[in-house]
Amino acid sequence: MKTLKVYINHHGGPEALRLGDTAIDAITGTEVLVRNHAIGVNYIDTYFRSGLYPPPALPSGLGTEGAGVVIAVGADVHDFVVGDRVAYVQSALGAYSTYHVVDQAKLVPLPADISFDIAAGGLLKGLTAVALLTRVAAPTRDDTVLFYAAAGGVGSLACQLAARRDIKLIGVVSSTAKADLICNLGAAHAVLADSDFTSTVRVLTHGKGANVVYDSVGRTTWSKSLASVSRLGHIVSFGNASGPVEGVNLADLAKAGSVTVSRPILFDYIADARSLRSLAAELFDEIRHGLQVRIGACLPLEQAADAHRLLESRSSTGSVILRP
Repeated sequence: MKTLKVYINHHGGPEALRLGDTAIDAITGTEVLVRNHAIGVNYIDTYFRSGLYPPPALPSGLGTEGAGVVIAVGADVHDFVVGDRVAYVQSALGAYSTYHVVDQAKLVPLPADISFDIAAGGLLKGLTAVALLTRVAAPTRDDTVLFYAAAGGVGSLACQLAARRDIKLIGVVSSTAKADLICNLGAAHAVLADSDFTSTVRVLTHGKGANVVYDSVGRTTWSKSLASVSRLGHIVSFGNASGPVEGVNLADLAKAGSVTVSRPILFDYIADARSLRSLAAELFDEIRHGLQVRIGACLPLEQAADAHRLLESRSSTGSVILRP
């Protein structure tokens, strides 16, 4: 049996992506073969493509998120049967394919009322948003948070989750159109990334600063995050869109007001099947109660390179998915 698969032979830009047929080995043990119906495209995929995060070996597949139907199970699989609807966010690289082998511990049962598109476009981003607001940091009612890339996949969900918890969210966006979007989603305020928004944050918080700063940009925004956070505040650095933060001086944290910093990775919060499925159940319940997962673009698998270009252009809003 073969699968159509997107892969890379070398690191580079979107043009490095290739498409070809690959044989699927017989599944064994706790492996499950999933027929993908929708595939999530995430910024971390561009890191593996570029080499910022080196894959285990080259050539390498890309993608770790998808949703579909179980078509075969290994002899030691007890959690799933053929025909089950499932989703996953932390598979081995290679989700950009028609079929993908995933260990049962990495799979989430997909309820009938959650579509494949919503699961593929929202599971990783949704789990991240829920974890950021409830596990990594725990802003409370009437706290103020600053959230970069607030119109993106994670940010647009965080805006809604914050509003539902009475947390004042100030979203950093790249355009006035995106500012209108996040305010409609529940953000208390929007500021433009190319403005002097650190001063605006101080004004909006009566000089105190944001209790929590969620920074997915990295290198170019570190100093702005320090300038925006409150005394005893918390900076959550959870992405490297502009490159990794380097040369952090701990004395700067003291100078900023005894600030704490964390660098979380979602996978530490969903490291076993129980924690993964528990967090997923929370997310699905949020969706049932009105959390909107926005699908900004849906492209065929053959246009994976265009999906990467769209992500890196910063012109997309919501999630980008591929259809095999």
